[in-house]
Amino acid sequence: MPSAVAARPRERIIAAARELFHRHGIRGVGVDTIADAAGTNKMTLYRHFGSKDDLILAYVQTVAAEGEVWWQEIARNHPGDPQAQLDEWLERAEECVSEDGRGCDLANAAVELTEDDHPARRLIEQLKIDFRNRLAALCRSAGIAQSEELADTLTLLFEGARVSRMIGGRKGPSAEFLHTARNIIQAFKAKPKAKRK
Repeated sequence: MPSAVAARPRERIIAAARELFHRHGIRGVGVDTIADAAGTNKMTLYRHFGSKDDLILAYVQTVAAEGEVWWQEIARNHPGDPQAQLDEWLERAEECVSEDGRGCDLANAAVELTEDDHPARRLIEQLKIDFRNRLAALCRSAGIAQSEELADTLTLLFEGARVSRMIGGRKGPSAEFLHTARNIIQAFKAKPKAKRK
């Protein structure tokens, strides 16, 4: 039981940082504000995280863990049915675009973390690559011949729609995300498979 009690401040700190980073950006929030929001103090924050950069990394890892749950739920909801999984991916992506005007936490963090060697930036880059690759694998499993190209197209559309939602609001171009994505998928399905030489 002592370890569960000791973990509570850490979890509160990460939750507070997540909320504040999402609303105000990483650089717009100091450790004093995070500690206050977590109901603790700066000394406790630094006991759990050696630096703000360590806290930022933990924040990115938390966002990544939630993304992993997202993928697992899609697979669990439609076992053995990649087309249904792709359809659910589209529905969830549409929710991300339409419901959250702050955009992607990972993309927003990457914009602020300008140092190439920052551990959180490196992790974000890998997570974005993994996301695109998982989407390509899902498209391939759904029988779409040019799955790599489709994954690139859907990734660009999704990322762009989230930025568009931040800038143009709900009635801007992002409102067409789902319709556009479905049309793109249908266009790729209609493309003939490349002939083997």
